[in-house]
Amino acid sequence: MEFLTQPWPWWTAGIIIGLTVPALLILGNKHFGLSSNFRHICAACFPANIKFFQYDWKKEIWNFFFVGGIVAGAAIAAFLLKNPDPVQIHPELAGDLANYGVTRVEGLVPADLFNWDSLLTLRGLLLMVLGGFLVGFGTRYAGGCTSGHAIMGLSTLQWPSLVATIFFMAGGFLMANFILPYILAL
Repeated sequence: MEFLTQPWPWWTAGIIIGLTVPALLILGNKHFGLSSNFRHICAACFPANIKFFQYDWKKEIWNFFFVGGIVAGAAIAAFLLKNPDPVQIHPELAGDLANYGVTRVEGLVPADLFNWDSLLTLRGLLLMVLGGFLVGFGTRYAGGCTSGHAIMGLSTLQWPSLVATIFFMAGGFLMANFILPYILAL
């Protein structure tokens, strides 16, 4: 049991995800990706006369089990396999965050940024509300999320996934290095 509660090397998740892609293709010609599950959930739970949600979502029922497995795995990891030691972040990152006034980090989440009180500030609105909207809009506009394009799309040699992944990465670099410092300085 101690083996499961210790931090694993970063590459472990890559191997597991990397083996999931061919397993899904071989076992059922299924594609890995998470954003499409939101569409299936909306089509199942909120039937309406919206053309985007009018399709046979029952053919994609396996996605509900996939998402359920992610939620169950997260719950098992959080409650049964919890490591009692605090999560350690790199000292340079802690220093960079402290320069922007972010000193409370709980787990991997900067508690100074992501809490109910900061939601009502300009910085909180930009990070949580506008950021969440842009991620959702971008996912829909790109026809999938990072996992769908960068993992599944690239492994099946799809040109649109290569283009989407390049722009995901470029947007992430621009945001982290040029835009986020200004937002954190607010």
